[in-house]
Amino acid sequence: MKTFLTTTAFALMASTAIADTITLYTSQPNADAQQTVDAFMAANPGTEVEWVRDGTTKLMARLRAEIEAGNPQPDVLLIADTVTLEDMAQEGLLTAYHSPEATNYDAALYSAEGYYHSTKLITTGIVYNTGIEAAPTSWGDLTDAAIKGQIAMPSPLYSGAALIHLATLTGDDSLGWDYYEQLATNDARAKGGNGGTFKAVASGEKPYGMVVDFLAIRNKANGSPVDFVFPEEGVSYVTEPVAIMSTAKNVEGAQKFVDFLLSETGQDLVLDMGYIPARDGMGVPEGFPARDDITLMAFDPAVALENAEANKAKFAELFGAE
Repeated sequence: MKTFLTTTAFALMASTAIADTITLYTSQPNADAQQTVDAFMAANPGTEVEWVRDGTTKLMARLRAEIEAGNPQPDVLLIADTVTLEDMAQEGLLTAYHSPEATNYDAALYSAEGYYHSTKLITTGIVYNTGIEAAPTSWGDLTDAAIKGQIAMPSPLYSGAALIHLATLTGDDSLGWDYYEQLATNDARAKGGNGGTFKAVASGEKPYGMVVDFLAIRNKANGSPVDFVFPEEGVSYVTEPVAIMSTAKNVEGAQKFVDFLLSETGQDLVLDMGYIPARDGMGVPEGFPARDDITLMAFDPAVALENAEANKAKFAELFGAE
């Protein structure tokens, strides 16, 4: 009898441990991921998080292989962009969850069906080397013939944020594909990701560029000879959304994780990391303009997903396939 009771106790402990553990796949930088997990577990004693970190593309390749093998591991995803999650939602790979915290967010920042919720705003604007004579104020300034051959930008063939940026600007009535054709005429260089673009501008190799906000603003604070502009037409943005897998083993734990990220406490964490919180009424990191002074351009993840391959092909025609 004693042996039976002991075995039963261990079985109950094991099942409890499984129920109180969630598995997270995230593309956050390692330090941010650790900070996020630690804060969540501190706010939810007894719930453990096992997490895997990699770039969104590699992470999705791993997850797709797991799905193909019939053994997907994560309960919850926290990755770079809504387009990737929109694709998964359309395939039936995500569970809808209407977080009560969503009432504190602009409706454009989460799936109406509850498949994913944005956690932060990472915008793309204009970075320029402070050695230039006149600072740009709009996207249109990059088409000025006077700066021909002096513009760098990340390639949407390489960067997910750049692909969303392309979809946003080409979907804007005042810019459209005409704008990218003008950039091509102005010999804008499109190669690699945001990091390479920033280095080109900071070094003066290409005095103007398109880049994600925090990269320029943080480096400016550390003495880099750059400044960042939120163009008057508005900015594109990625939002590091969170979603629950349809195969999640711990749905309740995953829902707690979503609620925590969207809560004021979770959004304070985003602010501490140096990003713009997605939640209404929050502050902004040092060096950023007030949230009300940042215009977010219209963006539809479903439309961007539908047009993704065509957009890449057309971009390659204009700028090459590097």
